[in-house]
Amino acid sequence: NNPWFPRENIIYSLKAIASSLSKDNLEKWLSPYSDKALSTASKKVAVIMAGNIPLVGFHDFLSVLISGNIFIGKLSSQDKFLLPALANELIAIEPSIKNNIIFTEGRLPAFDAVIATGSNNSSRYFEYYFGKYPHIIRKSRTSIAIISGKESVEELRSLCDDIFLYFGLGCRNVNKLYIPQNYDFTVLKKAIGTYRDKLFTHNKFMNNYEYNLSVFLINQISHIDTGFCLLKNDASFASPISVINYEYYSDITDVLNNISANREKIQCIVGGKSYTNDTVTFGKSQQPELWDYADGVNTMKFLIEL
Repeated sequence: NNPWFPRENIIYSLKAIASSLSKDNLEKWLSPYSDKALSTASKKVAVIMAGNIPLVGFHDFLSVLISGNIFIGKLSSQDKFLLPALANELIAIEPSIKNNIIFTEGRLPAFDAVIATGSNNSSRYFEYYFGKYPHIIRKSRTSIAIISGKESVEELRSLCDDIFLYFGLGCRNVNKLYIPQNYDFTVLKKAIGTYRDKLFTHNKFMNNYEYNLSVFLINQISHIDTGFCLLKNDASFASPISVINYEYYSDITDVLNNISANREKIQCIVGGKSYTNDTVTFGKSQQPELWDYADGVNTMKFLIEL
């Protein structure tokens, strides 16, 4: 139904969710709230979901239910089948939660709080309409990676998962690389090449590549062409589909200062070592733990305290 959601991407998302839901992970995630969750009166929480990658709203869905609240989900037209199907499976296992799950495609019924995810533009509308309610409103973010120049091919192949999984459409996908001065792109291009067969046959992705390549050529914009994606020397944090921005650095301190100054634009920091206390290992940006909250806002704390 959505050409950006091929079967393998849906399966990857389901496996990542399943992996996060181990008994140990659930206990670690919920232990700070175990005494509060039982005494919390149910609130109706409207969750307005993005549709950029498969099941992107699952964590909010789970958080609302597990905090003892009532989930009212307004699904994106781009992803309106997967979460209801998953909810039906959960209801089959635990029928008592059925009355705590509501999906709507139209006007939201009465609610007590809101979690809304969208673009920078839509977030302004969310603030206007939902500002009077307790709320979490998320804007556009992207992720970055720091390359030291000492990475192996395998590490860079893992980085390519962070870049290309879900066609780069997620906020946890790496859009920008920080690269040391005089970096040799040979190994990185070799690693990127491992994704060629997956992306070269996807019409929508390649249409974006061909369009961006044409723009670069017409405007004489310097770039590196891999045959299916483009690398561009650009300090911007967000990049178009099929384009990877990169910025050179000579001192890692400058990189960390730049990241700190722009933290509200960044979802994940990916690297081969712990540059920050929340650095994500290469290849793991699309495998968040339950306690890795979007935008760094503790969803469970918000829900428990309603």
